[in-house]
Amino acid sequence: MRKPEWLKISIGANERYTETKRIVESHCLHTICSSGRCPNMGECWGKGTATFMIGGDICTRSCKFCNTQTGRPLPLDIDEPAHVAESIALMKLSHAVITSVDRDDLPDLGATHWARTITEIKRMNPETTIEVLIPDFQGRTELIDKVIAARPEIISHNMETVRRISPLVRSTANYDTSLSVIHRIAESGLIAKSGIMAGLGETPTEVEELMDDLLIAGCNILTIGQYLQPTHRHYPVAEYVTPEQFDRYRKIGLEKGFEQVESAPLVRSSYHAEKHIRR
Repeated sequence: MRKPEWLKISIGANERYTETKRIVESHCLHTICSSGRCPNMGECWGKGTATFMIGGDICTRSCKFCNTQTGRPLPLDIDEPAHVAESIALMKLSHAVITSVDRDDLPDLGATHWARTITEIKRMNPETTIEVLIPDFQGRTELIDKVIAARPEIISHNMETVRRISPLVRSTANYDTSLSVIHRIAESGLIAKSGIMAGLGETPTEVEELMDDLLIAGCNILTIGQYLQPTHRHYPVAEYVTPEQFDRYRKIGLEKGFEQVESAPLVRSSYHAEKHIRR
């Protein structure tokens, strides 16, 4: 299926892009920008922002929409929390976004490493606000609570898609488990955020039903963007949703009660995340 004009972007590069790339590489950091083949990497790196991915670059799950490498991960890098915190200081970030691969191979699924990373960022960058995009930790509340206890300003967990399609594209994650993660975050009093992809074959009615489920769970912020098939081995694109439909989703979400909705073809979970904390 040919991509429409509204999905064609110019990567571009400038001095800030080059410096961001140097910091990421010299500190042996992983980013979802590159591993996820994000279409906004040029824009974000050109502004000196990046979404750091902790826990390595090999995921224990094999979701059909995701380009992150899957397999047996290496042991955790105990210096990674400090490396990420140092990089944030070098980039002079006022707001940092952190995500991770799934580490179902670890007894605590990586929750302690998550808490250490957040704590180290706050220690070295006391003025920097933090958004984290966490896995589901298999729904284990004691592990979710470890991240909550580290007190990032925003905790996000992506639903990815509507209930009907969820088992078709997510290898282990469960729709209701993800809702329970959102609910746990909201219960703690922190800002709860989630994101979905459009174009997997969902209907507008199903998207609205998902919005209702998220609002009941306590979700504050929602992002909606176009699914782009990474390779021919991944789940195929069913539809390129028009910018007009994305705008309708944004308006419907706000009318339903979300505090903020980012909805456009190239929107990704961490795209313009600094705006969310400023608001």
